[in-house]
Amino acid sequence: MMTVGITGRSGCGKSTVTECFTSRGIPAADADRLSREILQPGSPVLAQLAARFGQDLLEDGVLNRRLLADRAFATAQGKQDLDAITHPAIAAAIRAAQQAARNAGSPLFLIDGAVLVGSVVDGMWDRLVVVTAPYDTSVERIVQRDGIRAEMARRRLDAQMPESQLTARADVVLCNDGTRDQLRRQAEALVDRLLAEAERGAGQRA
Repeated sequence: MMTVGITGRSGCGKSTVTECFTSRGIPAADADRLSREILQPGSPVLAQLAARFGQDLLEDGVLNRRLLADRAFATAQGKQDLDAITHPAIAAAIRAAQQAARNAGSPLFLIDGAVLVGSVVDGMWDRLVVVTAPYDTSVERIVQRDGIRAEMARRRLDAQMPESQLTARADVVLCNDGTRDQLRRQAEALVDRLLAEAERGAGQRA
């Protein structure tokens, strides 16, 4: 089974590309969604966070995210401890989904996330797809999607890993500088190519 990572900066159109994979029945793990799920009531991660940052983080089993952020980001050590607690849980959830896809005989498995390069899951993929878009186009998309001012959208983009660092790690770059339909056609062609590559690899191993 081939594992494909898909990433890109805000407003690049990554979700459109991911949709082209999942609509073909390819199983996926959304790293951003999993990072939120591990903080939901009942998660064993909450007990670890409370033990490190204070039991008052939990109110009837619900995490006070703002209080956690205030304490965790107050010092460099706090941020390190937060990562040490949460990152293994995210990686474990992705590995479990990856194994389930392998057991089901899927030729491809997708890891989708805004922050994959340099994260705890870095290198968990066989191919990395980076979706890019012109800076001003991304700003416009963020403004329309999130209803924020252009200044705030630019700040968000500027705080993320530079596009050049992402593309330096990419096996495939999809440039989203046209219409959504054009991006979909690029993505569909990529799905076909990766499926064929994965199936050829499976045939050679057999």
